Amino acid sequence: MSVSWWVWALLMLAIAVMLAVDLFLHRDNHVIGFREAATWSGIWIAAGLLFGVLLWVWQGGDVAGTYFAGYLMEKALSIDNVFVFALIFTYFAVPAAYQHKVLFWGVIGALVFRFVFIFVGAELLDRFFWTAYLFGAFLVYTAYKMAFRHGEQTDPDRNLVVRLVRRILPTDPAYHGDRFFVRIDGKRVATLLFVVLIAVETTDLIFAIDSVAAILAITTSTFIVWTANAFAILGLRSLYFCLAGLLRRFVHLHYGLAVLLAFAGVKLILSETPVGKLPIPVTLGVIMATIAVSIAWSLRSTSAGSETPEPAQRR
Repeated sequence: MSVSWWVWALLMLAIAVMLAVDLFLHRDNHVIGFREAATWSGIWIAAGLLFGVLLWVWQGGDVAGTYFAGYLMEKALSIDNVFVFALIFTYFAVPAAYQHKVLFWGVIGALVFRFVFIFVGAELLDRFFWTAYLFGAFLVYTAYKMAFRHGEQTDPDRNLVVRLVRRILPTDPAYHGDRFFVRIDGKRVATLLFVVLIAVETTDLIFAIDSVAAILAITTSTFIVWTANAFAILGLRSLYFCLAGLLRRFVHLHYGLAVLLAFAGVKLILSETPVGKLPIPVTLGVIMATIAVSIAWSLRSTSAGSETPEPAQRR
C-alpha cells in the first residue's frame, strides 16, 4: 500500500493534536479515576475504529481488515505492558497524581521507537526473505517465555539503562512534584520520577520488538503497521488506569498473549513457504477468539476470590 507524504503529514498532525489535547486536560496532575479513564479509553478506541472505517472507505475491505487485525493484536499485547507498568509504579511508589505524566511521555517515546522499528523491520522483510524465519522463530521463543516464565519478577533497579542513568546523571532519590529535573545546591539533578520514566521507556522498548514483529507477520505495509501501533498505544494510558485495579483477575491472559505471539511467528514463517500468507478473516478470527477465551478463563478462575501475588514493593 503506497501512501503519499501528505497523508502521513495529516496523520502525524492529527495524532499531535490529540496528544496536545490530552496533555492540556491533564495539566493539573490530578488522580485519574476509573470513570475518567473509561471515558478516555472509549475515545481512543473510537478513534482507532473510526480510522479503520476511513480506511475501508478509502482503500477497501482488505486493507481495513488488515488494519483491524493489527490493531487488535497490538491492543491485546499492550495489556501486558500494563502489568509491567503497574509493577514499576508500585516498586518506585509513584504517587497516583504523577503516573499520567510518566505514561504520557512514555507514549511519546513509544511512538518514536516503534516508528523506527517498523521501517527497519519492513525493509528487512522486503529485502531478505530469510528474516521472516528469524522473526518468526523469535516470536515463537517469546511466546514460550510468556507462557511458562511469565511469573518471574524483575527488579526495575537492575534495568541496565536505569543503572546507567544513575551513574551518568546526578540523581536525587526523591520526588519533587511532577518535575523530572530540579536544582539542588546549584546543580541540576534528575528526580526519581525521571528514573521511573526511563524504566517505563526501556521496558516498552523491549515490548516494542515483540509487538512490531507480531504485526509485521500480518502485513509489511509500514502505513498500516504504524497506524495500528499508534492508535493502540494512544489508549495505553487510559487502559492502564482502567485495568490497574483489575490486573489480579487476568491470571491466564498471558497464555492468550503467548498463543497470539506464537500464531504470529508461525504465520510469518508460513508467508515464505508455498502456503503463503493466511487470509485476513482467519487472522482476525484467531485473534478475537484467543483474547475472548483467555479473558473469560481468567475471570472464571478468579470469580471465587482467588488472588495473584502483589508486585514487589520498593525497599
